[in-house]
Amino acid sequence: MSPAVPLVVVGADVWDGESDSAVPATVVCESGRVTGVVDPGNASDAAVARVREAGGRVLEAGGRTVLPGLIDAHCHAYAAALSPRDIESWPLSYVALGAARRLEAALARGFTTVRDVAGGDAGLARALQEGLVVGPRYLYTGAALSQTGGHGEVRGRGEELCGCNSHLCEVVDGVDALRRAVRERFHDGAHAIKVMASGGVVSETDPIRVPQYSSEELRAVVDEAARRGSYVAAHAYSPEAIAHAVDAGVRSIEHGNLLDAATASLMAERGAVLVATLGCYEAMARRGADLGMSAVSQAKNTEVLAAGRDAVALAQAAGVPVGFGSDLMGPLEDEQLSCLRLQLDVLGPLQGLRSATSVNAEILQRPDLGRVREGSAADLLVVDGDPFARPDVLWGPPSGRTVVLSGAVA
Repeated sequence: MSPAVPLVVVGADVWDGESDSAVPATVVCESGRVTGVVDPGNASDAAVARVREAGGRVLEAGGRTVLPGLIDAHCHAYAAALSPRDIESWPLSYVALGAARRLEAALARGFTTVRDVAGGDAGLARALQEGLVVGPRYLYTGAALSQTGGHGEVRGRGEELCGCNSHLCEVVDGVDALRRAVRERFHDGAHAIKVMASGGVVSETDPIRVPQYSSEELRAVVDEAARRGSYVAAHAYSPEAIAHAVDAGVRSIEHGNLLDAATASLMAERGAVLVATLGCYEAMARRGADLGMSAVSQAKNTEVLAAGRDAVALAQAAGVPVGFGSDLMGPLEDEQLSCLRLQLDVLGPLQGLRSATSVNAEILQRPDLGRVREGSAADLLVVDGDPFARPDVLWGPPSGRTVVLSGAVA
């Protein structure tokens, strides 16, 4: 990535991440921040002249649209395979090298921020920050927390197998052990904490609807996170599991495909949010069998796939903020823009783009992201055309996208 010299983007329509439409404007970026979004004209001419004098770059974007850099709030950089069991058996060096490649590809697609909600560590974050590897802003939870026999358990029924690596998930039981695990994650630089609060699709021995962890255990995790000024994200599908998590103070519900109206109202009442991951189920329905998904997992996937759109509609009707996540494992990572396409199909272009920009920024508690306005991070996506009239410009050929991270063209 080129150094973050001053940058000015001229000739484009600019969508700020929140408004109903894009408007003609010039975007000025200095020291990694947006320092001005000005109307074309004298102010714009002066900004261009100032940037040129400072040895900066002028990006001519006539006929194009500038958006905030996209945010994937449910990314799995360490998910080098579709099977968590495979991932946990591999050396961390191999998993981390694969993560670097996955993150570089995500940035090239226009995702300038990802939240990794099962994996990641200070080493990968440092490598990204120092430019040893190229990728988006990286917010990680460290290994997710699972109860024994829960969604993060890699042992099959009747197997004596140690899932000790904890690349994606760590099995931790009991209030005291969970408090220590949470403290260790924040010591390691975690952005938030991830817990498994229900069964899941790729885990074969836990029913998908059954709540996981006791109320006392979940409250201990939430308490530790809150005292660090952070929050908890919970994998949860069923109304029972979602209500169980929200009652304990969990803020971010991941997936939520089996949500009902009463539980959506509870989420709204408690200030919880939903990170929808609709696209991964469609991708697994198309490709999972060929990638070795078991019949049990395929059946679970069919159940949640059929209900996902309704869950998003119920959340919206209740006033629950709906964010965007991809949740792609292994070779399915190349479906990230297909996930965005499905999100826009369900929510419409405007709400879909908000979900992947300003709404996700609020979920991440990062008001400096997901918007193009003075003071925000200079993370931009420039596309060929109007994404509200032609959303396909978002997932078209890479040549139609220019990605800017912290004011530097990627």
